[in-house]
Amino acid sequence: MSRRRPPCPLPMRGGVSASRVFMPPGPWRTLFEFLRERFPHVPEHILEARLARGDIVDGAGMAQRADKPYQAQGWLWYYREVPDEAAVPFELKVLYRDDALIAVDKPHFLASTPGGQYLRETALTRLREQLSMPEISPMHRLDRETAGVLLFCADPDKRGAYQSLFQSRQVQKEYEAWAPWRADLALPLCRRSHLLAVPGRFVMQEAPGEPNSETHIEVQARQGEWAHYRLRPTTGRKHQLRVHMNALGITICNDRYYPIDQAMDLDDDLSRPLQLLARAIAFPDPFSGQIRRFESELELQGPTTVSASR
Repeated sequence: MSRRRPPCPLPMRGGVSASRVFMPPGPWRTLFEFLRERFPHVPEHILEARLARGDIVDGAGMAQRADKPYQAQGWLWYYREVPDEAAVPFELKVLYRDDALIAVDKPHFLASTPGGQYLRETALTRLREQLSMPEISPMHRLDRETAGVLLFCADPDKRGAYQSLFQSRQVQKEYEAWAPWRADLALPLCRRSHLLAVPGRFVMQEAPGEPNSETHIEVQARQGEWAHYRLRPTTGRKHQLRVHMNALGITICNDRYYPIDQAMDLDDDLSRPLQLLARAIAFPDPFSGQIRRFESELELQGPTTVSASR
């Protein structure tokens, strides 16, 4: 059987698409033995309960049994579950919508797409459920801690054309941030560096090597020991703006991840959001040729939300 993605036999549920897992050749005698090894983080009694409820199906949509003999080269489909997922009490506002594009204002603390411990409290899930449009897909992503303009495609046939704009760097992004003021830092400036992931951690670091990231940084206003910065990235590396600002000694206000050697509070403090906002995004429309620009209606709270430790 081909490993090509098969059609999903389950409908979207609550804005969440079904997940799938391939069954490779192996020593498992029963389906349950395979699932127990494939999902070691899921307690056995939960796997058994989900099978008993018929929540795991094959490619034909048939419910599977725990004692079913294992058959390799097939697919299983199921709805992923995240118990006790924390609610994000902020609105996801639709800024613009047509037959192809949807622009939203993503609040702080809301993930862009499902992943890890975030499933329903994501921009994609909320939007699919709010608009009853299961075909919506993301054009790009924002960090969960970052607020601002986020684009989605409503027409699967047009997604490739819009996605190519990001790949060819025809999309212009503008961010705002509050961070410390440094009188000895000559601004505006352009920060270029080689960014690498830190093994085993959800952070990035600058390292020797050919630059693979670039950010233009300038000051818009100053308020005492703080400054309101304008950031224009020409590349889209993970945590790029946060790493570049930290490397310059002006770590963005309320950043829990940087510097990477600081003690990090794992719990969200909704009163102290990261002071980083995706203010605007602009690009030439591949179908009309017109310049499309979408701008956030959100505002950063500024130094009033800065933690004492910065």
